[in-house]
Amino acid sequence: MRLSHIIWDWNGTLLDDTRAGLNAVNAMLDARGLPMIDLDAYRERFGFPVQDFYRAIGFRLESEDWDAMACEFHDRFLSDTTLRLHEHALSVLTLFRQTGVPQSVLSASEQSILDDMMRDFGVSHFFDAMFGTDNLYGHSKLDLGHALLQRLTLQPENVLLVGDSLHDHEVATALGTRCLLIAQGHQSHSRLARSGSPVLEDLAQIPAWLNL
Repeated sequence: MRLSHIIWDWNGTLLDDTRAGLNAVNAMLDARGLPMIDLDAYRERFGFPVQDFYRAIGFRLESEDWDAMACEFHDRFLSDTTLRLHEHALSVLTLFRQTGVPQSVLSASEQSILDDMMRDFGVSHFFDAMFGTDNLYGHSKLDLGHALLQRLTLQPENVLLVGDSLHDHEVATALGTRCLLIAQGHQSHSRLARSGSPVLEDLAQIPAWLNL
C-alpha cells in the first residue's frame, strides 16, 4: 500500500478511553435512577451521533438539557483515572515517523480538550495537524475531514484513516481515503467487520498488515 499520510482517530484508537467513557455514562445513568450497562453492551451500542447512543441506553433526552449533559459527561470523563494511551500507540507512531509517513489526528473531541490531552500524553509532536470540533456534542467528523485534506493538500487515495468506529469507516468512504479499523476501542469487532473495511485486533498488528 502506497501511503502519503495517515489520519488517526484519537478516542479509542490511540487513547485507551473506553472504560472511562463507560464509567462516565454509568455514573450519569445512576444519578438519574436508570439502569447501568456493562462493557459489552456499551461497545454494541455506542455510535454517532452521540445523542442516538444516549437514547438507546435509556436517557430521556426530551427532559434533559443537552448542553448540561455534555458538560457533565466531560467532567466525569476527564477526571477518570483509567485514561491512558493504548499499549502500542507510541511505538506505532514512532515507527511511522521514522519511515517518513506524515500523520494527523481527526477527532470528534472539542479542540481545546484534544490539544490538552495530546500534550499531556506527550504525543503532539508526532502530528502535522490535530483537528477537533468546536463543541462538546460528538457530531460527525466529516466536515473536519474535508478541511484536513484541503489544508494539507492531500490526495485521498493515498491516505489511510485509522479508527475504532463505524463512523470512521463512513468518514473514510465519504472522503475517498482508505480505512483501517482497530477493535480495541468503543465498538466491537463484530460491528466493525460489517463495514467491509479491514479490522485488526490492536495497534501492534498494523506494521505487519502494512508489511513494514
